[in-house]
Amino acid sequence: MKNDPILADIKQDTDLLPYALWEQMGFRFGDKGTHTSRTIMLEELSLLLHECAEDATRDDYIAAIVNFNCLGKRTTATRRLSSQRMRELYGLDPSLHIFRVLRYCWYADEKGRPLLALLTAMARDPLLRVTSLPILRMQPGEELARQQMINVLRESTMNRLNDRTLDKVVRNASSSWTQSGHLKGRVRKIRQKVEPTPVVTAFALLLGYLLGARGPGLFKTLWTKVLDTPREELITLAMDAKRLGFLDISYSGGIIEVSIDRMLTEEERKLIRE
Repeated sequence: MKNDPILADIKQDTDLLPYALWEQMGFRFGDKGTHTSRTIMLEELSLLLHECAEDATRDDYIAAIVNFNCLGKRTTATRRLSSQRMRELYGLDPSLHIFRVLRYCWYADEKGRPLLALLTAMARDPLLRVTSLPILRMQPGEELARQQMINVLRESTMNRLNDRTLDKVVRNASSSWTQSGHLKGRVRKIRQKVEPTPVVTAFALLLGYLLGARGPGLFKTLWTKVLDTPREELITLAMDAKRLGFLDISYSGGIIEVSIDRMLTEEERKLIRE
């Protein structure tokens, strides 16, 4: 996808890690995305993670949706489609690092769940990621201009989406940004400021770290920008996340050092360092 916001934010601060490693960790790229037909499905994700044990496997999640109908869908076909869309958005596979850490953070931080869902869906849906650009330009109290979202989508997909599909993406993305708390209102979507928790901040820093950002660059990525929080406040939240055991951070003399090793397995640490 042209002008992917991920690359625009970190390419000047660090050497990019290989795409294959990003995909292995759970990121997704390309011209297609789940938001052509779905939102971030926050309610469904909440139902699924409530239904399944904290150590559930990929097969357990699929069975909960398809066999046991934990999402309350009417037909088997709808259950299977919901399973597919949720796997696109979240992975639903503990072998994917992004989903494994999402799940850990989810059970640790009920208040932060809407932002945790948004951050993960952004990592896995290129279309949702692109719609962050007009959202981030908005000021609190400003009404969303649908045309701005259409324009960035059209440019990023190089006109591969027809008008009808673009309209669906805009409607679904607007709903997703409402579910995350960035917008409010049913018809007129008004921008409001979100308030991240320490756990959400740690997860946002993790996503930037996996992409190759380090030090001060971790506080300038797309993931931290959508938290609507100034750098100094994010650092304070990261310090709180350290006390909760999610990461390590030192901040002295204007120099920031962040380690997210606590959220990585030994194999993952080796992959990133190599």
